[in-house]
Amino acid sequence: MAASQEHLTTGLPRGATLMNGGVAFRFWAPAARRVYVALGGVVNHLPGPDDELVLDPATGDWTGFFPGVEAGAKYRYYVIGAGGEGFKRDPRARELELYGYPECDALVVDDGVYPWHDQDWTPPAAADLIVYQFHVGVFSATDAQGHDRRPHRTAKLLDAVQRVPYLAGLGVTAVQPLPVNEFQGEWSLGYNGTDLFSPEMDYCVDPHALPPYLDTVNDLLAAKGAGPLKFEQLAGQANQLKAFVDVCHRYGIGVIFDVVYNHAGGGLDPESLDYIDLPEHPGDENNPYFSPEGWAGGRVFAFHRAAVREYLTANALMFLRDYHADGLRFDEVSVIDAKGGWAFCQEMTGVLHGARPDATLIAEYWAAIPRLAVERPPGGMGFDLAYSDGLRDVVRAVVADRGEGVGRLADGLRSPGWAYNCLENHDLVLDMDDHRAPRIARLADGSNPRSWYARSRSRVANGLLLTAPGVPMIFMGQEFLEDKLWSDSPGRTDRLIWWEGAVGVDRSGAGGAVGADKHMSDFLHFYRDLVAVRRSLPGLRGSGLNVYSVDEANRVVAFHRWVPGVGGDVVVVLTFSESALPGYRLGFPRPGHWSEVLNSDYYDNYPNVDVIGNAGAVVADGPPMHGLAQSATLTIPANALLVFRS
Repeated sequence: MAASQEHLTTGLPRGATLMNGGVAFRFWAPAARRVYVALGGVVNHLPGPDDELVLDPATGDWTGFFPGVEAGAKYRYYVIGAGGEGFKRDPRARELELYGYPECDALVVDDGVYPWHDQDWTPPAAADLIVYQFHVGVFSATDAQGHDRRPHRTAKLLDAVQRVPYLAGLGVTAVQPLPVNEFQGEWSLGYNGTDLFSPEMDYCVDPHALPPYLDTVNDLLAAKGAGPLKFEQLAGQANQLKAFVDVCHRYGIGVIFDVVYNHAGGGLDPESLDYIDLPEHPGDENNPYFSPEGWAGGRVFAFHRAAVREYLTANALMFLRDYHADGLRFDEVSVIDAKGGWAFCQEMTGVLHGARPDATLIAEYWAAIPRLAVERPPGGMGFDLAYSDGLRDVVRAVVADRGEGVGRLADGLRSPGWAYNCLENHDLVLDMDDHRAPRIARLADGSNPRSWYARSRSRVANGLLLTAPGVPMIFMGQEFLEDKLWSDSPGRTDRLIWWEGAVGVDRSGAGGAVGADKHMSDFLHFYRDLVAVRRSLPGLRGSGLNVYSVDEANRVVAFHRWVPGVGGDVVVVLTFSESALPGYRLGFPRPGHWSEVLNSDYYDNYPNVDVIGNAGAVVADGPPMHGLAQSATLTIPANALLVFRS
């Protein structure tokens, strides 16, 4: 007798849903001949007649209700198709067994178990974002905590959470980990996901190794006045990902998850969603989840199929609702567009904005007209921010070549408010055979990334990133002058970011410990103050921009930032001159006193007692200049950036 259809409604989500004292299953395999649920682990229980699901021919879904099944139960589907039979993992599995992948069971998850502490949290607005991108697996695990005693093991989410006080001290308003869903193998960039609804098991801690992590997480929560977690509330993989987000929120940091909807895999094993209904002659046209096209070693999703679009949209909703994400970064939307997914993006962003209007949706979109990603339908795809390389490319060009004209910076600065800007990211500075671009410090001085040229130019470059229009994103280690390319392999110890250089042995990075490399520590002081300046001055987050002076002879650029209709005037002055410029006359948008709130020269051998600058202020009482009604005389240090507010 087939499984009960009791409690099943048309609104039942696909996957395994706890309800009414049991679990309801809904599994999409439109061409399968029969589908069973193997409960309790396939080693102990092969499916029988009572485990057979019932097909809804209108949708291609197989459904059944199983009373008495509880959270934590193991299950797998057993599919009989025209081409054979075998086990399939649930493409909607919220958690997988920690061991045995890819031949492993899914676990039924109770989303109500985790006791969130972020009820008073408000996600940062898009304009207020200062984003920190990192890779969980290599971010912070050079210790020997936990059961895995290798000195450079794959880091866990509960290792990364221990850096949250450091990130809060840095002042970033959101973190953006590289993809955290399940992929094949112990380490990867994460863009080859296979089980999109399940956390990456190698980023999670086995229950028997959990006690020291539980103590650490509870200490972090207690420091912010939140109650402790119980062991069972942190034991599951989904709960550990929730705890990471929860702690970030308690420390004032949003979380933006990186999702990949242009393709799945490589590494799509026989139990994956590939050929989910086991057709007789597997080919390009009978693979329900995928189109005939490939990308990045995997398969492109079939965006023309409603069930596939719903699958991807449901995945995004899971992160926003169940994991309390504050935004999503969508990988290679330009590929989705090129492969026929324009309408899917419009449909998805509409659903997500309706469900979570406070979440920020970020498109990595490299097509000819990037603004189409952020325009609302029908003209655009409906994202909130889109990647831009305009500022990045000109800043890197000027930093790399001391003879490059600084006028190029004016074009880069004129990026729109929706631009998602960076100088470094996971792709750009990844150690690959083709040797990607160098990190900023080494770009500034390839022979010595700790030289004055490297330090001073790196401060100017990063100062531009944080004072330009658009949303800034920084990559792990950028904030303390890391000069090595990075690798996603924890075994590449020569490519791990050097925490000890910047913050010493203080694991949290928030205790003021002195790093082993004073230049790195000094740069971190600069970055903390730079971030604080951006956060404290609304003009730097507004859309107003006037690049009003480009002086090629002295390699000086000056620009005015403000909030239209409000004010909050800020003037940013920078130079790539290798000599100080005393007595420099410059126009200012308002008369009177202007406070010098940041001088990058102060952070060279911090605190620099010989700093060159303006003693904290200038007065704009001189004649008109640069199209402005008044001017001031100031001193500009060599290779420096100054920020003034009225």
